[in-house]
Amino acid sequence: MRSRATLAASGRRCPPWSRPGEAARLFAHGITVRPCAPVAAVVGCVLSAINEGTQLAAGPFLVASYAYLTAARIPR
Repeated sequence: MRSRATLAASGRRCPPWSRPGEAARLFAHGITVRPCAPVAAVVGCVLSAINEGTQLAAGPFLVASYAYLTAARIPR
């Protein structure tokens, strides 16, 4: 039988846990990052579009971003 650490390192599935301390340890070791990052990226983009969509479409955000990047540019 393989250990929980081996299962976690293989990336196949999250090892079972029963106590909050075990869940915290799995989280601290990054076990949840790979499966959760794509979901967080999509949900974050959708919520940003819902909450700030009109401001983003109006343009000030893009102008501010362009100005910031232009000021930080290092010429070749």
